[in-house]
Amino acid sequence: MGNIYAVTNQKGGVGKTTTTVNLAASLAENAKKILLIDLDPQGNATTGCGIDKPTLEKSSYDLLVGEASAKEVIVKRDDFSFDVIPTNADLTAAEIELLDEEQREQRLRLALEPIRADYDYILIDCPPSLSMLTLNALVASKGVIIPIQCEYYALEGLSSLLKTVERIKQRANSGLEITGLVRTMFDARNNLANQVSRQLINHFEKKVFHTIVPRNVRLAEAPSHGIPVVSYDRSSRGSIAYMALAGEFMRREKS
Repeated sequence: MGNIYAVTNQKGGVGKTTTTVNLAASLAENAKKILLIDLDPQGNATTGCGIDKPTLEKSSYDLLVGEASAKEVIVKRDDFSFDVIPTNADLTAAEIELLDEEQREQRLRLALEPIRADYDYILIDCPPSLSMLTLNALVASKGVIIPIQCEYYALEGLSSLLKTVERIKQRANSGLEITGLVRTMFDARNNLANQVSRQLINHFEKKVFHTIVPRNVRLAEAPSHGIPVVSYDRSSRGSIAYMALAGEFMRREKS
């Protein structure tokens, strides 16, 4: 039965989608069966996987509102080895439509039950807000992966997210845990980045992944080509970092 992980941070621009796409690709490179779910109405993960949003016949919107099953929504790519449940602008309407529905926060969890056994890991790219979509992701998940940029406001936003995770754990998903924090877009020459990194380690200790994702041009270029960085430039620093993160993630899950 595949474990589900929400990749989330309330703060935008921290490498959340980049982490979701490239961790999925790196895990697939390790012969794991992976499903990536784009639950962000911006649809950047969908685009980053080379899927044309306007041409989608079914998306994560149809899954959440009960108009399609997970198997009907999944897109299988021939050029890299993980599956995608894509999204488009329709997903914005799902939040409003779900407000009056029963079990509205359980919709994603229930929709994924029939296919969980088909995958080793399911990764959900969440919107950068505490919305009904994020709530669905957290209720469905075993763990939370938090990409975090080591900058001035990073810890402030993180505190709010951790409180939300704890509330959901108490009320709707007792098995929810913080899997780990990923330091992204890191510049070792920046004194503030190093200071915030030390604060994260002091406060969260083993919850902080050892792997650090650097700022990397190839990593930034890959989404415009619709492929993960491991397919775009396998030898780049960004690709090497996400392959290392995948290895560390799998070791944590076994322990």
